[in-house]
Amino acid sequence: MAKKTTKTAATEAGSFTALQKADLEGGLSMEEKLRLLYHLQATDSQIDRIHLLRGELPLEVQDLEDDIKGLGTRIENFQREIRDIEKDIAFRRIDADNSRTMVAKYEAQQTNVKNSREFDSISKEIENQKLDAELAEKYIREFSLLLKDRKDSLESTKERLEERKKDLEMKKKELDNIVLETSKEEEELLKKVDQIQSQIDARILSAYHKVRSNARNGLAVVTVKRDACGGCFNKIPPQRQLDIQMSKKIIVCEYCGRILVDSAFEE
Repeated sequence: MAKKTTKTAATEAGSFTALQKADLEGGLSMEEKLRLLYHLQATDSQIDRIHLLRGELPLEVQDLEDDIKGLGTRIENFQREIRDIEKDIAFRRIDADNSRTMVAKYEAQQTNVKNSREFDSISKEIENQKLDAELAEKYIREFSLLLKDRKDSLESTKERLEERKKDLEMKKKELDNIVLETSKEEEELLKKVDQIQSQIDARILSAYHKVRSNARNGLAVVTVKRDACGGCFNKIPPQRQLDIQMSKKIIVCEYCGRILVDSAFEE
């Protein structure tokens, strides 16, 4: 892991070294550009703190919305399945009624038969119709149990949906209150970010955002504190600290790849 970190830092260092020419291309000195980068980092960190204040609320709101959508789909599936089961039960009841009607009809015919052969034939028909009626009743009982299960599931899903809706409403209110309290400050900070970025060379700015996106705490520009990098806290050699204080070129930490600036910038 240490080797991988060193390699990444070296890559970042190489990219920033290639950007030293920007000092000669613009009207700003390297120290002024470094100060702009430091102020950009400070402003971005303020925005990060606002987002941190919101915490996991945006994700929780999104999860609840997805959950509500999924529950709505499940309710529709249950309702469609219930309709299909009710249709099956209705058809089976018709089949059972028809079979019983046929049994009554055959039994009436059986009293007027002329020979045993005709009697046996009608008896078989009566037996078949009774079996059909019993089978239809069996399906009706099974479908009725299934119908009850689906209706119970539908009701429990509806209850869960109502609970999720209440949770979503509460989370949204909480999030809206936080956004309302911080929106003005965030808007001003975003304007400040745009203003600072407009003064920074595009290549340096691109490198800054690349380092910032890879940093765990979002810090791409850090000061030297107690002879160490303010980002990864690894020691920095005295000669390198002197170069950082002079602010004549972009210097990055050889361990984490962050841009290092003089601690006097904090003042």
